[in-house]
Amino acid sequence: MTDLLQSELIENEAFDAYSSIVISVAERVVPSVAALRIGSRGREGAGSGVVITADGYLLTSAHVVSGVEHGTAGFSDGREFEFEVVGRDVLSDLAVLRITAAELTAVQLGDADHLRVGQLVVAVGNPLGLAGSVTTGVVSALGRSLPAGGRLVENVIQTDAALNPGNSGGALVDSQGRMVGVNTALAGIGLGLAVPINSTTLGIVGTLIRDGRVRRAYLGVVGGGRPLAPRHAAAFSQRRGVGVIEVAPGSPAERSGLLPTDTILAVDGVPITDAGDLQRLMVSDAIDRKTRLRVLRANGVIEVEITPSELG
Repeated sequence: MTDLLQSELIENEAFDAYSSIVISVAERVVPSVAALRIGSRGREGAGSGVVITADGYLLTSAHVVSGVEHGTAGFSDGREFEFEVVGRDVLSDLAVLRITAAELTAVQLGDADHLRVGQLVVAVGNPLGLAGSVTTGVVSALGRSLPAGGRLVENVIQTDAALNPGNSGGALVDSQGRMVGVNTALAGIGLGLAVPINSTTLGIVGTLIRDGRVRRAYLGVVGGGRPLAPRHAAAFSQRRGVGVIEVAPGSPAERSGLLPTDTILAVDGVPITDAGDLQRLMVSDAIDRKTRLRVLRANGVIEVEITPSELG
């Protein structure tokens, strides 16, 4: 009996500690999350946005503000402001908004590169129009891919925190209340996805604030990490490359002769192991510049010259 009471006591203490963490996170983060109302001809939409600077910049999902330039942001204290879209980037599914307001509570930004599978996360947003909703879960997986706008958003976070329509653009935060992701999609029951907050996405956000858009080079391939056979791994001193799954018709990849069975090993001598590596190299400087790909085809290695176009 004593062992049973001791077990119940430990269990209750664990639940109390868990509840204290969630309550603390909610109190810190809810004031930073806005309910977005978007109206355009023939449709109305809703989503979430997160204050990232005290002077009025908000971060949300690009698909939330697709096709619109203005809307309304409402906060938990009852204040409402008109917002304008500063810029959006379909490939990362990120967009930056601006409102004119004072005394905003900016969320603390974290680094998703330090997340681990099984880690506690909290989703804050406005699902189904219910402002300031908080759900909890864990990081179920890292490095997932999300189809968006006919392309893939790479390296997204998978979580089992409950997400519903309206959560898109809201905050995924860690146990310290640091924003580590932008909730972007419900892929199934118990399967939510979020775009990570890390140095790459913060660079995108900075570019959107400065320029309103992100210029990217485009190859026209859909692919992902592909393990190399042991003899190839030893020969090239890398265990993975980017396996080409699909080549877009009329794309630079098709014109250069890339095939769906190819594996890209390096771009201009820089080894790549997954689609994220390839995307990070497709910067504005690569547009219209001849680029050399080292490609594994069948059992031989070939060099492919390709000229990326600008992603439109």
